[in-house]
Amino acid sequence: MSQDLSQDEPGRGGQTPKRSRRGPVDPRLWRYARSARPHLVIAVALALVITATIVVIAIVLGRVLAGVITDPAKREIGSWTTELVVLATAVAVRGLASWWQARLAHRAGSTVVAELETAVLRAGAELPPRELDMRRTEIAVVVGNGLSGLRGWFTGYLPALLLACLVPPVVLVVIALHDPTSALIAVITVPLIPVFMVLIGLLTQGRAEATLAATTRLSDQILDLFAGMPTLRALGREGADGPSMVKQVQALGDSLRQRTMRALRIAFLSSMVLESLATLSVALIAVAIGLRLVYGDMALYSGLVALILAPEVYWPLRQVGEKFHAAQDGMAAADRAFAVLAPDAHQRTEAVPHRAARGDVVASGAATARITLHGLTVAARTGTAPDRLTAVLEPGLVTVLTGPNGCGKSTTVQAILGLIEPDEGAVLVDGIDVRALDPEGWWSRIAWLPQRPVLVPGTLRENVELLGAIPEPNADDLQAVSAATGFDTVLAELPAGWNTVVGQNGTGLSLGQRQRLALTRVLAAHRPILLLDEPTAHLDAESEQRVLTTLREYATAGATVVVVAHRPTVLAAADAVIEVVVGESASRVDGMEVS
Repeated sequence: MSQDLSQDEPGRGGQTPKRSRRGPVDPRLWRYARSARPHLVIAVALALVITATIVVIAIVLGRVLAGVITDPAKREIGSWTTELVVLATAVAVRGLASWWQARLAHRAGSTVVAELETAVLRAGAELPPRELDMRRTEIAVVVGNGLSGLRGWFTGYLPALLLACLVPPVVLVVIALHDPTSALIAVITVPLIPVFMVLIGLLTQGRAEATLAATTRLSDQILDLFAGMPTLRALGREGADGPSMVKQVQALGDSLRQRTMRALRIAFLSSMVLESLATLSVALIAVAIGLRLVYGDMALYSGLVALILAPEVYWPLRQVGEKFHAAQDGMAAADRAFAVLAPDAHQRTEAVPHRAARGDVVASGAATARITLHGLTVAARTGTAPDRLTAVLEPGLVTVLTGPNGCGKSTTVQAILGLIEPDEGAVLVDGIDVRALDPEGWWSRIAWLPQRPVLVPGTLRENVELLGAIPEPNADDLQAVSAATGFDTVLAELPAGWNTVVGQNGTGLSLGQRQRLALTRVLAAHRPILLLDEPTAHLDAESEQRVLTTLREYATAGATVVVVAHRPTVLAAADAVIEVVVGESASRVDGMEVS
């Protein structure tokens, strides 16, 4: 399909998805980020190595210290050569495993973030226009910087979580073998840390999601302010009737800063609570060991091993609590990313369960097509737009869709393209439901001009060849199409001609010149079906008449020409006029009027 991608105003962010309770590790992460799976296996193996080294270090260190203190004959380094070698090896292995784990975590975090960003962009590009417009800013925030928080999840939270699952049980068993009393104290106090972690997590999770939602809303508002700045300045209304633009942007920034600082304050306070619990628990074990050593109720070796291992029981849990806050923003953004990706997995196949093969498009008819709208109904904010629209769009005719704003004219065009699902009725192409056609084959027969065509930064020729819709049109063809749309007069005023560089959305050209360039891009595709939404907008009367004459020539040559318009001159040039109205359950369309 040759098309100008529509560009609407900045989206409103959509609805904030409610986060489902999926446990400490979201399984959707492994489903959508396949590169994370090998990392998980390696991370578990390294966590096992670290756990083993913790136990070895404690046992060897306890043995050496107890021997040195209790046996004066063994107070020389030569008496403990084997133990010291084992101790040094265990320390080195633990350090190497921790370093390798951190390095792999950084690499995996960057890879997964890039993979998810690409997947979200791809899924966002495939969203229906209405949903994309609604979620445009949400996707931009998630891809722009939201998912970067997942790096903290991989580099901090996931390793700490694995150690928290492996280290405490193993260390508790070793402590119990040396000192059952210390193990009992640890068993009683350890559950307090996860309980407080859950309570704190429930609070901070909601705040992280609220912060991301606020960031999306603020992005919307700031984009709206900047988008309207040139108009306000031109009208001299930049600081009128309210606070100036600078003050509004500053107020929005202050709002986001205050919300972020509130979340950080809770994170720091919760870390203090967890540290206090762990410190008091270790102190209880130390006091119990000290009293029994004083009264001779336990061996020094057993007490030292238990005392050395006691902090290791609580350390991984404290790390989980600390890293949890760092990963919350990333997981909140990941939830939104999964909300975009989830429909990609099953919704589209459910929406069109009988998608035909590519060859069925060729069999559906010749290049031109007879398009039938049969009771087409699409739900709108209030009622339906369009409402039970029934009409026939014949090849060889210029058919105009008209009606009041918001009645569903552009929606009808999108339904013909197969970009949205009708709530009722159907669009038939030579008797075949458009949902049963192969999209690529159907779009290859259509040239589409949306209401807000997009022009990308680059030369005029690059814009005409945008997305490969027109494979390197020759100079004669471009000259003929430009003359038909009136863009030749624009080129005559530009010293560089087709090599003239324009900015984003055609900056450097007037609105009328941008419209003529977009029309040139569509008509140069020479497709048998033309769908044009307000093609003569921003054009003067002479240019409008030239475009209408060109469209009639295309129709005379057999093309199916469908135009969305309000202007009386366009309606007068039409072969058929379809009145589209917005309605509720009792409303009906006015049908077709042949001119």
